[in-house]
Amino acid sequence: MFDIKSIRDNPQAFDAARKRRGLEPLAATLLALDDERRAKIAKLQAAQERRNAASKEIGLAMREKDSAKAESLKAEVAKIKEDFPAWEAEERAAVEALNKALSEIPNSPLSDVPEGRDEHDNVEVLKWGAPRKFEFAPKEHFDIGEGLGLMDFETAAKISGARFVVLKGRLARLERALAQFMLDAHTDQHGYTEVDPPLLVRDDAMFGTAQLPKFFEDQFLTEAGGLQKQRFESRTTNAWQGAVAFLDQHGEAAFREAAARGIEAVDFNLNEDWSRRWLIPTAEVPLSNLVRESILDESKLPLRYTAGTYCFRAEAGAAGRDTRGMIRQHQFFKVELVSITTPEQALEEHERMTGCAEKILQALELPYRKVLLCTGDMGFASQKTYDLEVWLPGQNQYREISSCSVCGDFQARRMNARFRPADGKGPRFVATLNGSGVAVGRALVAVLENYQNADGTVTVPQVLRPYMGGIERIERAG
Repeated sequence: MFDIKSIRDNPQAFDAARKRRGLEPLAATLLALDDERRAKIAKLQAAQERRNAASKEIGLAMREKDSAKAESLKAEVAKIKEDFPAWEAEERAAVEALNKALSEIPNSPLSDVPEGRDEHDNVEVLKWGAPRKFEFAPKEHFDIGEGLGLMDFETAAKISGARFVVLKGRLARLERALAQFMLDAHTDQHGYTEVDPPLLVRDDAMFGTAQLPKFFEDQFLTEAGGLQKQRFESRTTNAWQGAVAFLDQHGEAAFREAAARGIEAVDFNLNEDWSRRWLIPTAEVPLSNLVRESILDESKLPLRYTAGTYCFRAEAGAAGRDTRGMIRQHQFFKVELVSITTPEQALEEHERMTGCAEKILQALELPYRKVLLCTGDMGFASQKTYDLEVWLPGQNQYREISSCSVCGDFQARRMNARFRPADGKGPRFVATLNGSGVAVGRALVAVLENYQNADGTVTVPQVLRPYMGGIERIERAG
């Protein structure tokens, strides 16, 4: 999230950064919203000052026995008191309009990020490992898994619908082995602290890492059955998204104010103990929010966290893509990396984090390439992103398995996460970084395809065998 003061100080630089992302200029619009906010605040302050002054003048008039003047002043104070709630509502609306606009603006790319429109303009940085040469036509992972009798999409669809899978036997154990291996590597070798975070989070946590309001449609929202009903009818999508970020924090009163700006509530009943929660799209959300509303000592930085969690995404923007197999699912397991550091350390930490993810792929002996994302393909909160793409012989192409991003203070401003500099100066916002270390489901896909054998079996990578009880090969069940 941007500081409006920085935009006011240098609107040309702000619009130039937007242009690199292929976006239209916006500084003038934002500054107009800020002018409106300032005007409403000034109006309130002036009214408050006039009410205080008039109250004193009433006492003076009464002492001077000027009843006409006293009554006139009383009427003026009464009028100000009557109008004040409406002016306060105008001020809140102006503040909310500016904050909403700022919350929907993507981060600015760093100067070394290449300009481009989409993934075709990304820049390959390196390749590691040579793809295996097969003496047979390599299969895709779903054909391998189903052939083993250990990967069941049909039953999963009966239980949960499309984009789910049931793993059984040694494939289920292989997925668990991959996650345990990654977590051990990141904690024992790479200096990350393992965390077991909640999988259900509040609005503020999702807003803090910029999943809301931008990616509202890609999230799963839960509701405590029977104890809380939250049904909304939105006149505009933007109004709906604008309400999401503050409902839990401000409750029914804030909701009613939102209603006046375009949202209606039906059977709205806030219950603090059973309020709605979001299923996390990645452990980045709870891990980053560990430092929300905190002031850290610089000497404690960087903080490095890792977690292996299930993640949940609606994949609303992926209709028709990867509909078969495990590449793009509603529920998947991922080992996440998060770093909290100073702005000065952020780029060095970014290289380090990406290197930690690379070491996982190298230990698994999976060929991959590292690409620097262009301005048109990088994420909403990112200043700079490296993607690691693993080779999938069944698809005959590289596919993303890890994305490592540096966000600067973009998320920190939304979370109010700061640090106290060693030089004793005032608190500053931290820099946040996040990355996959790596996506476990996609690692399973990569192992199946790269380690497949002509007879349909799969060789277990050497590094995973201790986690598999010494099993060297996965064969057909039963």
